[in-house]
Amino acid sequence: MLTIKDLTKTYSNGVQALAGVSLEISEGMFGLLGPNGAGKSSLMRTLATLQEADSGSAFLNDIDILIDKEKLRQVLGYLPQEFGTYPRISAIRMLDHFAVLKGIVDKGERKELVEHLLNEVNLWDVRKTAVSTYSGGMKQRFGIAQALIGDPLLVIVDEPTAGLDPQERRRFHNLLADIGSDTVVILSTHIVDDVSDLCSNMAIMGAGKILMKGQPNEVVAQLEGSIYSKLIDRSALIEHESNYRVLFSTLVGGRTKIHIVSDSNPGDGFEASGASLEDVYFSTLHDNKISVAA
Repeated sequence: MLTIKDLTKTYSNGVQALAGVSLEISEGMFGLLGPNGAGKSSLMRTLATLQEADSGSAFLNDIDILIDKEKLRQVLGYLPQEFGTYPRISAIRMLDHFAVLKGIVDKGERKELVEHLLNEVNLWDVRKTAVSTYSGGMKQRFGIAQALIGDPLLVIVDEPTAGLDPQERRRFHNLLADIGSDTVVILSTHIVDDVSDLCSNMAIMGAGKILMKGQPNEVVAQLEGSIYSKLIDRSALIEHESNYRVLFSTLVGGRTKIHIVSDSNPGDGFEASGASLEDVYFSTLHDNKISVAA
């Protein structure tokens, strides 16, 4: 169990990245949704012991994350948004190096682990190729391999599928889904489908705060019967935004499709639409006056 209580963090430029964040996260996959600037990465970096919190507490079982940093690092797997690689160093050599850093000193044990991980992430055939030459998806798969060294109790993945093509994104989803159920896995992302596909519990974050939390199917059910959609000309978007509570718009066949939330059918060409996690996400941001572009 990961227990976070009243975490705060204000940077030297005056930006308050964390404003009293509190969460309880059980073993399994937990999705943290939020737009850019919501504070997700600040929270992940704090939990990964890469930066200090100003106040509050965070415990992984009996480990005080803010105090016992070395103890936490021994059971942590972390995949940041971006990570550097050594030039000309192969995947198999890099994973072996990371395993040494994680305290796996037995050479035979290390060899077996590294080979197992490379096969798990489907990089065995390119194990002798420099990681610096990998595609974005291959680097992310390598990243999850290094994060799984040492059977971590806490795995943090920060924006792992941003920029991946659909095939690599699906591969990455399958890797995350295979992580043991006795591990706390936090998936921090602004991509709603990642959370919808993978997570049994979730929270939405914005302006450094937790805006809502729950199980995806339950929070979606709360909006059922109140979502309506309509195809409009792009030029009519501003007018509709002034007349209705527009959650978001998408392009469909060259036209703009808007989703609104309403207690009853507003008429005017709108049709009832089944609620989705995307509706929940934008509705929560809308209610809290948070811009997706923040």
